[in-house]
Amino acid sequence: MDTPISRDNHEYKFALSFGGAKIWITGHSGMLGSALVRSLANEGACLLLTSRQQLDLCNQQAVFNWMDENRPELIFHVGARVGGIYANKTLPADFFYSNMMIQANVIEGARRFGTKKLAFVASNCIYPEKCIQPIPEDAFLTGKLEENIQWYGITKIAGIKMCQAYKKQYGCDFFSVIPPNLYGPGDNYHPNHSHVVAGILRRAHEAKSQRKKEFVVWGDGTPRRELLYVDDLADAIKFLMISELKDDVFNVGCGHDLSIKDLANIICDVVGFEGKITYDKSKPNGTMRKLLDNSRIRALGWTPKIREKIGLRIAYDNLQTRLASPERDNRL
Repeated sequence: MDTPISRDNHEYKFALSFGGAKIWITGHSGMLGSALVRSLANEGACLLLTSRQQLDLCNQQAVFNWMDENRPELIFHVGARVGGIYANKTLPADFFYSNMMIQANVIEGARRFGTKKLAFVASNCIYPEKCIQPIPEDAFLTGKLEENIQWYGITKIAGIKMCQAYKKQYGCDFFSVIPPNLYGPGDNYHPNHSHVVAGILRRAHEAKSQRKKEFVVWGDGTPRRELLYVDDLADAIKFLMISELKDDVFNVGCGHDLSIKDLANIICDVVGFEGKITYDKSKPNGTMRKLLDNSRIRALGWTPKIREKIGLRIAYDNLQTRLASPERDNRL
């Protein structure tokens, strides 16, 4: 059986496990990568952080050379090309190529250069469009993916199966994490490339700032989404990194979902927008529901801490701060 770790004292165990370790966080400047950096910064670890300018993860030789020189002991593989429905629909080849190359190079490099443990961050879009709810970990590869995000989903399925293949053939201690929709500080608020929470937050803020009477949300508002504050996911991945695991794939979510209409109403309350929300039914809804079965990780003793409204307030504060100085931020 998996070895459970008490929620009451696992921060102390983190310090024991990560202190002095050479830890590579790919994609460290993104939303989840930044959360992991914040979480690990005070635990005595040697954090290995590489920008896109310093290391192109699509370049296999560059990745291998860097890993040979630095020999990371633990890898939080967060780096990926990500975006919402619009970005996935219009740039399928870019998403497919970049993500396949990035994860193949990092996972093979981890095997070649002796990484002790690797966490691969996948996505809930690996699951079929029509799936039992809540969705168990063994549901991927059991049905057709949602059309607009299938390219990204297939790359993440490939990453999970690659970790499993390396575990089977080489005994590598690699595992995968499947989060729901993430939100929080550091999110991507680009008008065309953002996910649902960031997209609605920005449109609500702009409607309020410009004194508009309404703003538009894609779809009809009926799809349901499970949300997780990004620091909770960082905490969960750390938790799994120090656990002795029988399984190698873990859903990580909050255990409940909201309709897009309910989410938009909560965001309007957080932002202070008192106008109308219009739903553009000509735009795709995406998958109607993606509630994850979190029983596997909860059996180990992990639970999330941050509720939606508190997390959304923090995310909105972060958005306003970034909008005040947008010059260097390419995710606005």
